[in-house]
Amino acid sequence: MNKSMILIGALLAVTTVGAQELEFESAAEAVVNMRVGWNLGNTLDAHSASTTNMWIERWTQRRTSDYETAWGQPVTKPELFVMLKEAGFNAIRVPVTWYPHMGLKTNPNSLVWDKKANPLGTRVDADWMQRVREIVDYVVSQGMYCILNVHHDTGASDVAWVIADRESYSENKARYESLWTQIAEEFRDYGHLLLFESYNEILDPYGSWGYPSSRCEGGYDRDVAASAYEAVNSYAQSFVNAVRATGGNNRTRNLIINNYAASNCAGSSTYSKGPFTRLEMPQDPEDADRNHLILQIHHYIYLENLKTAKTQAVSLLNECREKFIWKGIPVIIGEWGTLDSDTTDIRTDSRYESYLDYCKYFVQQAKMRKIATFYWMLLSNGESRSVPEWSHPNLKDALITGYYGNNGYVGVETVENDRGSYADYRVSERIFIRNGRKYLVR
Repeated sequence: MNKSMILIGALLAVTTVGAQELEFESAAEAVVNMRVGWNLGNTLDAHSASTTNMWIERWTQRRTSDYETAWGQPVTKPELFVMLKEAGFNAIRVPVTWYPHMGLKTNPNSLVWDKKANPLGTRVDADWMQRVREIVDYVVSQGMYCILNVHHDTGASDVAWVIADRESYSENKARYESLWTQIAEEFRDYGHLLLFESYNEILDPYGSWGYPSSRCEGGYDRDVAASAYEAVNSYAQSFVNAVRATGGNNRTRNLIINNYAASNCAGSSTYSKGPFTRLEMPQDPEDADRNHLILQIHHYIYLENLKTAKTQAVSLLNECREKFIWKGIPVIIGEWGTLDSDTTDIRTDSRYESYLDYCKYFVQQAKMRKIATFYWMLLSNGESRSVPEWSHPNLKDALITGYYGNNGYVGVETVENDRGSYADYRVSERIFIRNGRKYLVR
């Protein structure tokens, strides 16, 4: 039998504790221990994205792999996370879009989904839940933190059903709580490495980014904004209540709350700061001090000027520290990147060095403030994931040296000896277990 598989099974046995309940590390401790992270994007979050062009449902057999590969990524393999772990990444965010797998019915001869005639159900398809669990297992078997969320069930697309609007919340409250109850029950016995994230970028009915009602006439509508903030806070409370009610390790599992649009609140107006100032962190029925709740925001910029980008980064991170961390609410940057450089082949970008400089700097500054960062995509993309290999190794180096210093990541223990003598268990090409201790051979 493959010894690496024995070890993976052993690690899973540690992670899935069974009926024994654990008192998890605090949210603040978890954020520090995440170190530096990455998003497994465009994978389990892939979907058709339009009620008038349900192309995955129309033109595929709707297997789990049809969705997983729909946006250009290969079927995910465990070796990808071995590579990430060896490089020094210690946390993976796994975005998941659930609505196509909740009793979604469409006309097999049409691209159109009539949401009123064929509303979503409340039960998650068993094969989809199983595939989600497999990928979570890939991550936690490497001793990495895993964040599991509700992703493109939110957003600006007309397929979204988790919407920042009080009326929509009332209509979908039961479905949303049922979804999180099912997820929580599926993973109830998993250990502290697994965290749940309430929802991704939740928007108002107008698809307003930045702050609610920004797309309304005049750029702001008081009633629309009030409805949106009320719904965001209500969804957050429903999420916490549903997870905690399932018991087991979910009683103290660390949970992640996003503000409106996961907004970084760029700008100086009262409106633009609303996603921070009007967020109400939910009450935790299992912990009056709320020591197991984390706030997540996202941060994307156009890298037009390196000095300006760095100044903006420091301003945001300081604001997170002052408004939340110093008040006992730990923060993660669940998605980040540069919109003008990393959406194309950055290796040919004339600002490539500035791009790498910025990425390293952002991770450095976040670490100084005890904020974990999760880069969006790019590190290993497309067929590179199948190998696996780095699509942009220089970017990987920038992120890793930004966190660990210029010497990079050297692992838990580093030995110069021949690797054969340390191969009681071979986790991967460079990681071995001997007598219960972990070694990284270089």
